[in-house]
Amino acid sequence: MSNWQSYLKEYQNYLKLERGLSANTIENYSFDIEKLIAFLVSNNIEVTPITITEEIVQQFIYELSTKVNARSQSRIISGLKSFFNYLIFEDYRADTPMELIEVPKTGRKLPDTLSTAEIDALIAAIDLSKPEGERNRAMLETLYSCGLRVSELVNLKISDLFFEEGFIKVTGKGNKQRFVPIGDSTEKYINFYRDSIRNHLQIHKGHEDTLFLNRRGKQLTRAMVFTIIKDLAVKIGLHKTISPHTFRHSFATHLLENGADLRSIQLMLGHESITTTEVYMHLDRKFLTEVINNFHPRK
Repeated sequence: MSNWQSYLKEYQNYLKLERGLSANTIENYSFDIEKLIAFLVSNNIEVTPITITEEIVQQFIYELSTKVNARSQSRIISGLKSFFNYLIFEDYRADTPMELIEVPKTGRKLPDTLSTAEIDALIAAIDLSKPEGERNRAMLETLYSCGLRVSELVNLKISDLFFEEGFIKVTGKGNKQRFVPIGDSTEKYINFYRDSIRNHLQIHKGHEDTLFLNRRGKQLTRAMVFTIIKDLAVKIGLHKTISPHTFRHSFATHLLENGADLRSIQLMLGHESITTTEVYMHLDRKFLTEVINNFHPRK
């Protein structure tokens, strides 16, 4: 299957250099193709990315459907479509074996939303007697008040803080940068962490500009942020499935409920397409009814 690996390598370079995708996204795309390669190996099917047929892909999808849920199937099919479209783009193939492959209907599942009281309770549960407590409070306040992705949070730099102007500079997917407003209280927590805790760390070479550091003076991992949040949820007995993304989702939901328009929320979240932001419109139908009742001239 070495020919698959060489095409995969080229594809990864294309995603990185031409599409400007993050290492994490490229890894996800590659994982989809590696699933197909594993299927071919385990079934002794000798084909290349150029000779594989729709029938073989159908077999793979069928086997997949017995092992993973519809959402995972959809993601893998989407990843394969992207790979074969790339092969057509590079003139390796004239057509795609994905033409008639149907994506299972999943509906858009949204994560749990936290109320402001639950967010306050999670932050209040942080043990501020430990140095990392101040860091964790500053991080969660930033996640929620700025609606950041976890990758954007851990990559935040001191040089990205424009507190005098009331903004932070965020580097999102595909290295796209945006400026997000930041509130006074979040600024206060970041400044306190930076001046009272971070200043006393032995900062590892290369991480001098990274805002949130672990105890060894290095950038925090995304997994560590997940763990911090999960532990706080357990501590306050919160029976919801939450992750760093829950804070981002709650940020958008609360803005919408309080009357912010979708375009503004889209800009703050860094969504390329308004349809991604429109997912939040599922929310509170009661709220939408109130909007009509309050603002429509023919109510």
